Amino acid sequence: MTKLSMNWWERLLFRDRGIIPTKRLLFFMLLLSIALFITTLWGVSWTFIFVMNSVMFLLSFIDLLFLPKRKQLSFTRTMPVKFERGLTYQVEIEVENNSPYAVHCRTIDGLPQSFDRPFPLKNAISENSKTVISYHTRAPVRGKYTIEKLYVRYTGRFGLWEKQTSISNEDTVKVIPDLTSTKDYLENAQRYLLYEGVQIRKQQSAVGEFSKIRNYVTGDDPRKINWRQTAKLQEVMTNEYEPEHGKYMTILVDCGRMMGAELRQGNRLERSLEAALTVTAAALQKGDYVSLIAFSKNVQVYVPPAKGMAHLQTIINGVYDLQADESESNYAEVLNYLQTVQKKRSFILLFSDVRTFLHEESALVYLKRLRQRHLFFMVGIEDETLLKKVIDAPVDAQSAMVKSMAQNQLLTKKREKNKWEKQGLQMVEAKEEKLASTAVSHYIQMMNRGLL
Repeated sequence: MTKLSMNWWERLLFRDRGIIPTKRLLFFMLLLSIALFITTLWGVSWTFIFVMNSVMFLLSFIDLLFLPKRKQLSFTRTMPVKFERGLTYQVEIEVENNSPYAVHCRTIDGLPQSFDRPFPLKNAISENSKTVISYHTRAPVRGKYTIEKLYVRYTGRFGLWEKQTSISNEDTVKVIPDLTSTKDYLENAQRYLLYEGVQIRKQQSAVGEFSKIRNYVTGDDPRKINWRQTAKLQEVMTNEYEPEHGKYMTILVDCGRMMGAELRQGNRLERSLEAALTVTAAALQKGDYVSLIAFSKNVQVYVPPAKGMAHLQTIINGVYDLQADESESNYAEVLNYLQTVQKKRSFILLFSDVRTFLHEESALVYLKRLRQRHLFFMVGIEDETLLKKVIDAPVDAQSAMVKSMAQNQLLTKKREKNKWEKQGLQMVEAKEEKLASTAVSHYIQMMNRGLL
């Protein structure tokens, strides 16, 4: 295909500029041609037929006189600068018609192919007026996208010819992880964890920082009663404590090959990022310092420790475009790197695939060394396929073999897990929908017990 023909083909595909006939014109010309062909039965010459078709075709160009010039139409797109993965957002396009002619528009926005594309948008725009066109879209893949153009076709009063044009209107959109669980936790931490089936455990008596003195209520520890204030106010008052603030927490997110395994919603990396951000919000809300390291065969992202809710946005900007790598994860390198950047005692929370991690004997040496200074905990996602094969009833020899192999893998994983836990390296697996609540629950438990 030559360059000239490719340019014309692009124009027909809602690109650049051009004027094309509409289906109405083609249908009208077809009916006229059939009617004139029938008249040949009565001796009408072919020359007359050809002339009549040409005349009618030229007369159709009168429709172009009732079409606005391209400069008389302006289009402005308004859209959020950030999309959360999988959530639906509204995009608005303001159309201004500065001509004395009404038009019918068909609009296609230049969204990436991964976005939901409810196009073309069909709207009627009156003369000398402004109209807002809106549509809803959803982005299932994280990353940074540039949306450059709007492609428009519009017809006039008779609808015989259609003009097409492209408008440069560049917008940059960041698709970040789904923050639904993070928002739910920030709204009401206890309700969020109860909904997920987990309770925030009470801290040990008089452990942590003194917070305030309040009225004694049923269920409070009698040992916390402040007798001096009780005698002064003639009401039973009690001391309230909260976990110490200013602790350090380091989140490790595995981006290796196994984290690309697909789940019911997204993959393991998507779920791990959402859970990591929820734990980050919980820690920052309590005044702790949070740092994050994302890695595969080497360290990809490192966000230094800081506190305050503004730091959550810094972490989101650092990890929003992470993707699962094709290579295997190098745990030894990231743990060695962690020793160089995190000198203070911290709570290390690793999001990874437990079965892959258990077979990394080299990582055990580094973890034993880290365990002397830091508190280590690992969270993974349950392999539902493996668990399903374990409980399935065998119906033939093949299914029985599959069941026995699944049971063997499960027993091997439990045996290796017990070996690591004897070294003081705790790990747990959770269902994908409860990964965030499980991670937050263990973080709160560690803080309340004063293990740091």
